Amino acid sequence: MEQDLLLLPQKAIYWIQQKVLIAADVHLGKVGHFRKAGIAVPRDMEQSDLAVLSDLVFEHTPEKIIFLGDLFHSDMNADWEWFRLWRRQFPKLEIILIRGNHDIINDSHYHDLNVAIYDELQVGPFLMLHHPLGGEPLKNTSAYPFCGHIHPGVLLKGRGRQSITIPCFAFGDKQAILPSFGRFTGRVAISHQNNDRIFGVLQDKVIAIG
Repeated sequence: MEQDLLLLPQKAIYWIQQKVLIAADVHLGKVGHFRKAGIAVPRDMEQSDLAVLSDLVFEHTPEKIIFLGDLFHSDMNADWEWFRLWRRQFPKLEIILIRGNHDIINDSHYHDLNVAIYDELQVGPFLMLHHPLGGEPLKNTSAYPFCGHIHPGVLLKGRGRQSITIPCFAFGDKQAILPSFGRFTGRVAISHQNNDRIFGVLQDKVIAIG
């Protein structure tokens, strides 16, 4: 059965049939991590990402959120309390975290907030991962992977020497790579095949590029 996926300018996907919101690489706690190291970063950036998540929940009323890894950037810091407060606003919302390389906080802290953790998880026809696949195809499954990790971007060139790299959703034959949800993250222009479908993320819309 065909599935309907809304690609959102907030750099997330809303899966209509399953009422699931999917986001990758939120990197909560990165602000606190940098401030702890003495690097000046505006405090409101952390709360801004949580506010965007709240807006998406209110707008689309998902029953579940799946985070494709790197929900929290590093070890425990003061920003965890913001996440705890945010979680209390949506106690009935099912939350799943696919473990990423930055997710080093003890699982018990997530369980205390009723957040389930998996290394990977198949949901319907899709396989939720953090790291993109390499050259080897998946074995024992025909599920199509969704992943994050690399913070994909697409390079747009204008007249003359003007160019800009914007976040993008990249749908290839083997997998889909989501842009990083977190505002305090970078992006890298990725190479893609001619038959890949690339969707660039602008401030208020998503545009088909390839």
